Amino acid sequence: MREILISGAIALFVSLFGTPFLIRLLARKGYGQIIRDDGPTSHHTKRGTPTMGGIIIILASLLGYFLSHAITQVSVSVSALLVMGLFVSLGALGFADDWLKVSRQKSLGLTGRQKILGQTVFAAIFGGLGIHFADSHSLTPISLFLSTVRDTSLKLGPIIVVILIIVMVTATSNGVNLTDGLDGLATGASVMTFLAFVLIGVWEFGEGCYVTAGTNCYLVRDPLDLAVLAASLAGACTGFLWWNASPAKIFMGDTGSLALGGALAGFAATLHIELLLVPLGGLFVIITMSVIIQRVYFKLTHGKRIFKMAPLHHHFELLGWGEVTILLRFWIIAGLGVALGLGLFYAQWVAR
Repeated sequence: MREILISGAIALFVSLFGTPFLIRLLARKGYGQIIRDDGPTSHHTKRGTPTMGGIIIILASLLGYFLSHAITQVSVSVSALLVMGLFVSLGALGFADDWLKVSRQKSLGLTGRQKILGQTVFAAIFGGLGIHFADSHSLTPISLFLSTVRDTSLKLGPIIVVILIIVMVTATSNGVNLTDGLDGLATGASVMTFLAFVLIGVWEFGEGCYVTAGTNCYLVRDPLDLAVLAASLAGACTGFLWWNASPAKIFMGDTGSLALGGALAGFAATLHIELLLVPLGGLFVIITMSVIIQRVYFKLTHGKRIFKMAPLHHHFELLGWGEVTILLRFWIIAGLGVALGLGLFYAQWVAR
């Protein structure tokens, strides 16, 4: 268990003290945030703030994970490597988008189709590999059974599983990307969700069928090591939040938001709690739905809007709410979602 603490502590340290160096490097290179003119006018003061801060989140989480294993002499797991590969590849996709924006000095990076294509390809690779690499107990990182708060008895074919993974990854990575519109909003909400994955991973390990035999045990490969990786991501995001909190000294950019969203989906798939991702990432779901509702209503009514602006946090900004007020209230919503998700997870175990 100590590798969880070591992983989180190292990632926190690297992120907390490494971010200022990244801020100075990005500022010296002139890699500042491009602000859209059609957004809230209060955001214009953020123009030029260093972006692509997701670089330090990814680096810190990787260092935390691998150094903790080097210190404890515990082998890395296939499940954690697959999740790692997913969020690093999506981070690279986001970096390409950020790079195009800052190099062109316009809020035009990759097109929507290019982003979706990249997310689909990386998610398909993750899903395709995840249903292989069975361990000595014939457990694969991703199950062929539909999972809610645990695996159900409904078996899906490999193609259906990969399609489900693609939907999850694209939804969560875009959801975090949409949420990353206020200083610290997506980062803080991500910390809560990653901490939930730590608790779930530890619980599934302690109640694993090959640790505690019984009718209520979990058949999940590498849950403890996934908890170690989740702890490193929670630590990395916490250290970054110190500098990303309002008024932000740096933004994570698409480099960070796409990577974090991919990690959320990756953990849900490998911990076999796919549908539990909805309450655990409740804030991301709400904000994504606000965009979908706005667009559908706009098309159906030929130009009318439900919200003053989507995503939802911009609606409240235009209503006159202060940024910090919105941030704290949305964090409360994120916390309630995480509490609901953990409650459903534990209640299902107690019921059985």
